[in-house]
Amino acid sequence: MPLPTFNDSSLLLRALTHRSYINEHAGAGEDNERLEFLGDAVLDFLSGSYLYRRFPELDEGGLTRMRAALVNTEGLAALAIEIDLGQHLRLGKGEDDSGGRKRSTLLCDGFEAVMGAYYLDSGLEAVRQYVEPLFDTSSRVVIVGETDVDAKSGFQEWAQAERGQTPHYAQLAVSGPDHNREYTVEVLVGEESFGTGSGPNKQAATQSAARAALRRTLGQA
Repeated sequence: MPLPTFNDSSLLLRALTHRSYINEHAGAGEDNERLEFLGDAVLDFLSGSYLYRRFPELDEGGLTRMRAALVNTEGLAALAIEIDLGQHLRLGKGEDDSGGRKRSTLLCDGFEAVMGAYYLDSGLEAVRQYVEPLFDTSSRVVIVGETDVDAKSGFQEWAQAERGQTPHYAQLAVSGPDHNREYTVEVLVGEESFGTGSGPNKQAATQSAARAALRRTLGQA
């Protein structure tokens, strides 16, 4: 799925601009943090509206849990991966070299910023039409999680059944200070990459990558 089409391309450019890029390029304009703030509010509302209509059987508690899973850092990073957002981000060299294009927090922030910019550019209904197909896939992955299926085990079952192979996981990067590490892991079946994920330790990053892979397979179903 491509990035949304903007009437004002400067808004999209700002949404893709991380503060690390501004720090290294004098006069490059404004970073995306204000747009990130706006996008967070827009996505919070749209995800709630979507879930209310999509799952009439859920009570308030169920809707709250589902919304939290859709728009948390990991959930929005997965949506960013679906639209290949990482390759479009404007990052400083250090951030880029350290694996920033695959870092969950950075992808989440970038996705929020793009949605905030798209809201300013084209209005709430345009954002709704863009994100709801993404929510369709995400909500199915959340439901899998709600049934307590371990993502790594779930993806292994799929890979063995559909590809006759067991997935393997490769560590791509470790970033951050010692007290706040972030690991980035990629899951592959054979030579094909099915997803990446990040977390504060290897186990969490592996589960995140497996969830991204499950999301991809569900999207293909």
